[in-house]
Amino acid sequence: MPKFLEGQLKADGKRFGLVASRFNELVVKKLVEGAIDCIVRHGGADKDIDVAWVPGSFEIPAVA
Repeated sequence: MPKFLEGQLKADGKRFGLVASRFNELVVKKLVEGAIDCIVRHGGADKDIDVAWVPGSFEIPAVA
C-alpha cells in the first residue's frame, strides 16, 4: 500500500517572490493575480509578496 504524505496549505509567516514576463501580459497578468489570490487565501499577507516584472522570458533567470 502506498504511503501518502500530505502537507498543510498554510502561507502565513512566509515570503513569496513572483517573477513574471511582460510578454503576453494579457495572460500573465491573470496568472499573477491568481497566484497572489491563492497565497492570500491560504493566510499569506500582501506585504510578504514581491512581484518582479521583466520584459521577456530570457530575463526571468536573472531576476529569480
